[in-house]
Amino acid sequence: MKHHPYQRHKRRHFPEVSISESGNIRSLHLGTDTVQSAMNLDNPSELVLSYSRAMMAWLLFTDEAQHLTHIGLGGGSMVRWLDAHFPDLHQLAIEINPKIVAVAKSMFELPHEDENFEIVVADGAEFIRVLYGSTDVILTDGFDGEQIIDDLVSEAFFADCYHALTKNGIFATNLWSGDARYAVFVQRLAAVFSGKILEIPAATHGNVAVLAFRNLPRGISNHQLKQRAAQLTTATGTDFQDLFFAARAANEQRKLW
Repeated sequence: MKHHPYQRHKRRHFPEVSISESGNIRSLHLGTDTVQSAMNLDNPSELVLSYSRAMMAWLLFTDEAQHLTHIGLGGGSMVRWLDAHFPDLHQLAIEINPKIVAVAKSMFELPHEDENFEIVVADGAEFIRVLYGSTDVILTDGFDGEQIIDDLVSEAFFADCYHALTKNGIFATNLWSGDARYAVFVQRLAAVFSGKILEIPAATHGNVAVLAFRNLPRGISNHQLKQRAAQLTTATGTDFQDLFFAARAANEQRKLW
């Protein structure tokens, strides 16, 4: 077993992990009825929840990512989808709750750990400091069943993620637009990334994937993004064209491309 800096086995109180099934959909819950992750038993790699599709909007802006870090594993829906469509991408999942890891492995058809997929049980807000300048993409999805984890929306955490990214790296986080602190979280992220952020509203439930860029892609245009969206839609079966139009509509004032 690998031992990484900041890998901890602290005794903490974690919410109860439970599973429910409705038809062909298996869902993961953390102490409440709120669905944290969902899997289509007939098509495990499908991104069932709209917020998880919104989190994939980073793919519109780069096709060069080699190393991706997940902060928060949940049921592993994004891990499965990326493994199915981008099998050469190296994925590292940081999950603080060992019970979630056990349930994800036993009930949610995670890929086997190998040279392209690794799980580390650790506090993601601490562990991200290990990855200084070495990961191309960071996807953060950290809720405790009731609200987002405070440590994952602090300016210090956003700064650590900024420094963990490679030169043209992209950070994405799942936020809840109904949270009274949502605007504060976005302002913190914008301050760290010098305003280079985009909000991608999910189709349902009020989630928003907020993307932040260390450096904006050069020479990108609406035409190129639409082409990329069409290519990704064909290749993955996920509607990236909807994601493109959602991104453009929600960020008209930012003029990032």
